[in-house]
Amino acid sequence: MSDIFDVLADDDRRTILFLLLDAQINGSAEMSVSDLVAKTGLTQPTVSKQLKVLREAGVAGVREDGQHRRYHLEPGPLSEAVSWLSYFA
Repeated sequence: MSDIFDVLADDDRRTILFLLLDAQINGSAEMSVSDLVAKTGLTQPTVSKQLKVLREAGVAGVREDGQHRRYHLEPGPLSEAVSWLSYFA
């Protein structure tokens, strides 16, 4: 697994994580690549590339819905970062 801080270092990945969190909080829980493209203004290949990194790090999950993929937040691995940062709080 990638170092969680390397994953979080990228602005685009953090934006996607915030959008997935917002979707979870607001009840929809999942977003498609096209949803994320519309909300971020990033290109589809860029969003897909960043989602791959997030999936490999375990902070985003995917559910296949026919030919569509729906992405959701998997917050568990973020606890590593929270735990480390708590030393400085």
